[in-house]
Amino acid sequence: MPHEPLTQADVLLEGFLALDTPEGFRAELIEGEIVVTPPPDGDHEDYIGLILEQVITHARTKMQFSGNKGLKLESGGRCPRNHVIPDGTFAPSELRLYRGADPWMPCEGVALALEVTSTKPRADRTDKRHCYARGPIPLYLLVDREESSVTLFSDPEGDDYRQHCTIPFGKSLTLPAPFAFDLETEAFI
Repeated sequence: MPHEPLTQADVLLEGFLALDTPEGFRAELIEGEIVVTPPPDGDHEDYIGLILEQVITHARTKMQFSGNKGLKLESGGRCPRNHVIPDGTFAPSELRLYRGADPWMPCEGVALALEVTSTKPRADRTDKRHCYARGPIPLYLLVDREESSVTLFSDPEGDDYRQHCTIPFGKSLTLPAPFAFDLETEAFI
C-alpha cells in the first residue's frame, strides 16, 4: 500500500514530539521552531503565585489553574500546529477542562493564558501572543520583567489581539469577565 510522502512540517512535528528534554526543561514548537527553555528562577514563579492567589481569592467565576499545560494551537503559514506551554492557564472550574486531557490539549475553554518573561522574552511578547490569539484564547496576560509591566491582551481576531492595556508594576489592572476584578501588582516591585 503506497504511503503519502511526509512533508517537512510532518517530519518537524514527529521530531518535536519524540524529544526527550532534560528534567525541568520544556520544549515547545512555535511557528515551526523548536524552543527549549530551562527551569524558571524563583522570581518567575513568585509572579505566577501572586497572580494565582488573587484569581483564587477574587475572581467572580471560580477558576481552575494549570501550570505548564501543553496546548495545541493553530499556526501561521505552512508550519505544523503550534505546541505551546504557557506558564499558566485558567479555565472556569465548572468545565473541569484539565480532567482527562491529553498532554497536548486543544485550547477551547481556556479563559486566560499567562506568561512571565524569562530567557526568551520575544517568544512571550510576540510569538506566543499570536498563537494565543489564533486559539482563540480570550485573554492573554503578560508579565514583562524587563519592562516592569503587565499587559492584558483581549479581543482576539486572526493572529493578534485587537485590544491591550499595559500598566507599570505597582498599579492595578482590571481583568474582565469571567474574572471581573482588579489585579494588584504592588507586590511585583
